[in-house]
Order: sequence, then structure tokens, then C-alpha cells
Amino acid sequence: MLLETEKLTRAYGGVVAVNEVDFHAQAGLITGLIGPNGAGKTTLFNNMTGLDVPTSGRVLFEGKDITGKSAHEICRLGIARTFQNIRLFKEMSVVENVMIGRHFKVGDKDHGRFRQAVKSYFFMKKEERRIYDEAMDYLKFFELDRFSEEDARNLPYGHQRELEIARAMATEPKLLFLDEPAAGMNPQETDHLMETIRRIRDNGVSIVLIEHDMKLVMNICDEITVLSFGNKIGEGTPNDIKNDPAVIEAYLGREEDEDE
Repeated sequence: MLLETEKLTRAYGGVVAVNEVDFHAQAGLITGLIGPNGAGKTTLFNNMTGLDVPTSGRVLFEGKDITGKSAHEICRLGIARTFQNIRLFKEMSVVENVMIGRHFKVGDKDHGRFRQAVKSYFFMKKEERRIYDEAMDYLKFFELDRFSEEDARNLPYGHQRELEIARAMATEPKLLFLDEPAAGMNPQETDHLMETIRRIRDNGVSIVLIEHDMKLVMNICDEITVLSFGNKIGEGTPNDIKNDPAVIEAYLGREEDEDE
């Protein structure tokens, strides 16, 4: 198993946001994490990616316990993520945003931070050219290279979403977490995003995504886990999930609450 949690729980005072959840993501697959608003999806994401620390339970990546490690440590191990609210460096150019991801990868533990800093001092121009060229390769993959010198803030919304994914990919992850990547996209942008996610998977990167767009989830995911009020209520293939009475009830309950 590439990543799994064992009875992961996150409580805030008396409120249990995630309750003893066993979750897993297999290598080579696209895994969906769905559920009504407030189900605990982003909390679970944050506890798996180092932005929060579980109250109890464990997170395992490639069989190693990574519970409580910081976000940058987890990223160096091979886990990258995007956010529900876009977090680009909007005053910087498109290519500079991706270069930041490459710079993060350059100073990895295999090379040593100090050694890399000294090397970069003496070979700065050569190093910067290499990082620039690599960043452009990622932009070409996402068909964003024609915007390379534009400020990130000037990109259309859908392209900003893709740029954030490109920056995450520049850290060379084994596992990519996407938090509502289709939020705010129109149908054409969503279709293009689905194609891009498949291409990322086909290039050897496993994916876990939170998404409310059920068409996207059902069409793209190999496996789906469903949360409701912090508890796992379903797990299986898209067909399993569509026919699961507990999942149907959870979503119908949400719609009834909204009608009230």
C-alpha cells in the first residue's frame, strides 16, 4: 500500500472531526475522497500531509510511519498537494511559480542543503538555467508554456488551478493530493482537468482527490472512500459507491438539510 491511515482521529476539544478512519491509497490509482460538507475530508487531508497532527492513530507512507512530520518533511518524502483555495504567488510569473517547486526539490536530503547552497553559489547561472528549463517542461505538460512570463494573477481561473498542480508536480511527488481541483471550473475546464489528471497518473504519480463534482469523481476514480460526520461510511469502486445505501442516505440527508 502506498499510503494508509490506521484509526486516524482528530478532535478539537469536544468536537471529533475525524473518527478512527482507516483510509488507503494504492500505487498507480486515482482515489477519491468524498462526503457532505463538514464530513472531515480536508481535516483528513491535512493530517496526512503534515498541516495538522492527529489526536490519535497513524499515517503510513510506503510502510513508514510519518505521523506528526511537518509538511515540508512529508513533501520531501514524495507527497505533494494543492489547496481548495488557490495558493499561488500571484505577483510572480507563471514560470517562477513552478521554479519554486523545482528549487524545493534541488535542496533535497540526498544532496544536502549546505552542499547544494555552496554549489548553487558558484554555479548559479547554470543552476538557474537548468531549473528554468525543467519548469518550462512542466508548463508544457500542462499546456501553460505560452503563459510562462505572465503574472500568475493574470491567468484565467482554470489555468490558475492547473498552475498550482504544475508547481506541486515540480517537487516530483510519488503521491499527489488534490483538494477540490475542479471547484469554480466550467464544464469545458473540468473535462480538460480530468484528462490532465489521467495523464499525471499515466506518468507514474498516484492521486488522491477531494471533489464535489460527482461526474468527475465517478468518471475518473478507481476507488472512492466516503466520509460523513468524520466517520468512514463507504469504500469501493465507483459502482459500489453509487449503490451503497449508507452513501445514498448521507447525501440525501445533506440535501434535505439544505432545503430546510
